[in-house]
Amino acid sequence: MPDSNPNPESAGAPEPSELATFGAGCFWCVEAVFAELKGVTSVRSGYMGGHIENPTYEQVCGKETGHAEVAQITFDPQVIGFKDLLEVFWKTHDPTTLNRQGADAGPQYRSAIFAHSAEQRRVAEGYKAKLDEAGAFPAPIVTEITDATTFFVAEDNHQDYYARNPNGGYCAAVIGPKLEKFRKAFASKLKD
Repeated sequence: MPDSNPNPESAGAPEPSELATFGAGCFWCVEAVFAELKGVTSVRSGYMGGHIENPTYEQVCGKETGHAEVAQITFDPQVIGFKDLLEVFWKTHDPTTLNRQGADAGPQYRSAIFAHSAEQRRVAEGYKAKLDEAGAFPAPIVTEITDATTFFVAEDNHQDYYARNPNGGYCAAVIGPKLEKFRKAFASKLKD
């Protein structure tokens, strides 16, 4: 019987995917939130937006490299769109505080969108403008929107941090309550 697939090279080919990179405070929190969304195939913690190559966590925390802690999200645009990811981004952190999220302070915790295309930048800037015009937050949004630069993957101990340490102090006190609110607000968008 002949092969029913006229193009065997395409059999099992990966679905098209896109990247989104967000800074919204501690990357452990950001990674934990986005990893639960349908259509998100991977989330990696790392660093972007600085001026040295291959920064370490200690260097970034020293506030001298210019990097933000970020989560780089690989997603299937047929399942979840960039605008949907932006909605989660805006609703799961405070985009009005400069270089701060809760008790985490410093430029590495800034609110940032690193656009991977002109379209992502256009959509992000338009969304930000609409939120500001609508007075969605009690203060102006300070989120920086810039083009994506080199993404430096964080050290292994920072990957899947919440999943590996759910009962740790920071995870239990900060990430757990954030995830609980997120899950209620975005129940229909969560993986099964």
